Parts: sequence; structure tokens; C-alpha cells
Amino acid sequence: MPRRTPTSAPPTRSTTSRPLGRQPLLSVVVPVRDGAAFLSRALPPLVAALPDGAELIVCDDGSRDGSGRVAAAVGARVVLVGDLAGGPAAARNRGALVARGEILVFLDADVTVHPDTLGLLTRPFADPSVAAAFGSYDDTPPESSWISRYKNLAHHFVHQRSREDASTFWAGCGAVRRGVFLGLGGFDEGYRRPSIEDVELGYRLREAGYRIRLVREAQVSHLKEWTLGSWLVSDLRDRAIPWARLVRAGRGLPRDLNFTTLDRLAALMVASGVSALALSALDWRLGAGAALPLAAAVAIDAPFLRFAARRSSAAFAAAAAGLHMAHRAAAVAGFLVGYMTPGPKARRHRATHEGPDSGAPTRSEVTGC
Repeated sequence: MPRRTPTSAPPTRSTTSRPLGRQPLLSVVVPVRDGAAFLSRALPPLVAALPDGAELIVCDDGSRDGSGRVAAAVGARVVLVGDLAGGPAAARNRGALVARGEILVFLDADVTVHPDTLGLLTRPFADPSVAAAFGSYDDTPPESSWISRYKNLAHHFVHQRSREDASTFWAGCGAVRRGVFLGLGGFDEGYRRPSIEDVELGYRLREAGYRIRLVREAQVSHLKEWTLGSWLVSDLRDRAIPWARLVRAGRGLPRDLNFTTLDRLAALMVASGVSALALSALDWRLGAGAALPLAAAVAIDAPFLRFAARRSSAAFAAAAAGLHMAHRAAAVAGFLVGYMTPGPKARRHRATHEGPDSGAPTRSEVTGC
């Protein structure tokens, strides 16, 4: 689309200078593609939680359902990214280019903040050595299906047990210093779907010597409803396979989040058990070898399963045991596929230091709402 010079943001929610004695100015960036139903639930509590001087930028990535109108109705600044979906990485980069805040807060369109989420998430930036921070899903997901509940509770559990000095980044509820973000080139726009573009940025942040903090208390509610198919496809196509390609490129795996030593051992046990079950098609007696490794995987995951039982029921925890094994099997399978096959060449570092104050045009059309 033609290049446009960004217009100014509405004066009601943004400012261009930092008053003395105030917290760093925030620019909240929300990418969206056909997410009007989510935005209608997510934006009102977000607007209510914005601190003084903060701006809200919704980056509409070619939506056809009126997402931009929903955002404009609550006073957001709407960035029209283009007619063709470039993905959330590109959408966030466009928002960062026109942002005025010192801290960029990235939120997914399908999450709702708590009243204290933004304050907790940005508190670590009082330490000048911290360049980025991220939070967690909460443990009360609104969707009641067992797949959705499992997916969100597993994410919450992993983030709550992980180290505060993090080795990766999460853009579902994450923040980063704008200067650092632009200096590193932003998100890799080669990821055209919701994928591991935030993980890849986390690698670059750490490689550049920056600190990333996990703020367990900074939580959001995830509104998305998962099905068994959408969850497994996401785990395979958008997580395991591209992450394996990062490892193949020399990035390595962290030993935190869901890559701890015990997690790796549980994945190995599940892979062994599933392999034994597959071999039982040749000789039924080989299937007996699946019991021990699968039982070991369940034992390793016992803390999560007890948590699932407390948050729901024993029946749900039993189902979660099976879903967790399916998750681990998909992760191993996807990792093998990704490591052994080449992926598309990434198109890195599209965000630059050009912004609204530089007078340089961007590829975004911006409307002040």
C-alpha cells in the first residue's frame, strides 16, 4: 500500500514528553486480525487500566470484521497495517514505529488485563539493566471446555514455577524498552502467523546482553477457545517445528519454562511409550513396554496434575494427564520434523528507528481515533 506519514495520536491518551517524577510513558500495542469479538471484551478493561499519559495503539492487520471500528470506539489509535495479513510480528512492529512511549507493552487481542497488570508488568523497568519483562495467563480462564482450560492452566503453571531471570520473551503480555526493541530491529516478520516471533526476539535480547524479567503476578485472562485440533496444530506447526529450526540454527534450548531437565525427561518417556505403542501393531507384546515410561511421565507431571485437580476436579486432572502426554508427543514429533527439514528463510529486522517524531514515513496508514 502507499507510504503514509503517521498522523498524531489523540491528545486524550498520549503525550510526547515524560513529566518529572512520573513512571516511564507507556505505549500499549495490540495486534489484531478479525478479532472484533475479542476486542469488545478486552479493550474496555484495558482502557480503564491505562495509567496517565499512556497511549493505546491497535494494529489492524487487514481485518474484515470491523476490528478497527471496535478499537476506535474506545478511543484507541488505530494503525491500518494493510489489506493482506502480514502476521502479528509485522503488526506489532508497525505499532512500535509510531509509538511515543518509552516502554512498549504488547498485549494479544484475546486477553483481558487485571486492574494491576500494567503496573506490575512495568515495575521491573525501574532497574535500568532490565530491557524486557513478561507476565502470565491467570488460572481462571473464562472458556470452560477442557481443552481450553488445560491449555491455559498449563501455561499458567509453567510461568508460575519458572525463574524470574528469564531466558526468553512472551508477547501475549510483555513489555520492552522501545529504544532496545527498535535497536534490535523488532520482531522477525518472517513469522507470518502467531508463532515464536517473541521467543526469537528473546534470544536476540539475551545475545545482546539484556536482562528479561518474568513477572509472575502480572496476569491476563485468555479469552480464546481451543479445540483439540487447533491446539495440536498450533503446538506442531507454530511452536515445535519453528523452535527446532531456531535450535538447528545454533540458538539452543533454554533450561527454563517447559524445557527444564524434568520436562525433557518426561518428553523422552512419552516418546518411548508412544513408540512402544506404535510397535505393538507389529507385535502386540511390544505394547507392554509402553506402561513404564508413560507412568514415569505421569509421575514427573504430578505437580501440574495436582494443580489441575485443585483448580477444577479429579476428572479434569485425569484428562489433563492424557492431554499433557499428547502435548509432549506433539512437541517431540514437531521438534524432529523441524530439526530435520529446512524452513523458509526469515525476513528479519523490519522495525527501525524511524518513528512519528523523525518525520520519516512508514508503511502504515494511521488514524487518530
